Amino acid sequence: MSATEPRGDYFVQSLERGLAVIRAFDADSPELTLSEVARLTGLTRAAARRFLLTLHDLGYVRTDGRLFSLTPRVLELGYAYLSSVGLPEVAAPHLEQLAAEVRESSSVSVLDGGDVVYIARVPTSRIMTVAINVGTRFPAYATSMGRVLLAGLPEEELDAYLERLVPDRLTARTVASASGLRAEVARVRAQGWAIVDQELEEGLRSVAAPIRDRDGRVVAAANLSAHASRTSVADIRRELLPPLLAATARIEADLEIATRGRGAARRA
Repeated sequence: MSATEPRGDYFVQSLERGLAVIRAFDADSPELTLSEVARLTGLTRAAARRFLLTLHDLGYVRTDGRLFSLTPRVLELGYAYLSSVGLPEVAAPHLEQLAAEVRESSSVSVLDGGDVVYIARVPTSRIMTVAINVGTRFPAYATSMGRVLLAGLPEEELDAYLERLVPDRLTARTVASASGLRAEVARVRAQGWAIVDQELEEGLRSVAAPIRDRDGRVVAAANLSAHASRTSVADIRRELLPPLLAATARIEADLEIATRGRGAARRA
């Protein structure tokens, strides 16, 4: 939910603010002062202090008296989602097999608002200027996995996303208009996969395919990424796309088995 969308009577603003405090910390700002947290979250210093001290008492934040930082306990919040879905565990061996077969990095992500969030990854070599780990986020419009996930949205949800979209031109190749992105998503829907050529970062090419649940809904996307200096778009279509599609088919098959197993266990 964005800040501009209406909130229902149920909405707990203090929970929203507490989560905003946690999200203020990232790889670029692992340690923050009270004033910095207040500035990043839009809270008053007094409110930011109360949230930080509460999180400290709960074990999610540590402090030396001036600087605050998150503790590993924050991982529990994300792990609850990952363990309930089971997808990372199901996908992991297939990503490892895929990465070993083609010798390129492979990942799985899900859509969260306007971003893709990495939930599983097998790197082979670093080809981006930023490190990618589980939990890394990128704008969906500029990534192959994002295009696949957007293509899997119902039409009304895609329309809402495109209406809100204010894209940045991350490189000279980035599709940075709603109309252009709509055309790209239509292409992905028709062909069943996406290739993005240096739109997120210069020198990075990637190909992605959807992962569907037993009802045919797109629940995640898997990709392979390669450096443009050694892999052309034609190479990606010929050498990377077929093994990627085979891997997503195997993930879907195992995901269905895992889902049936959890359902049987609940009924037992």
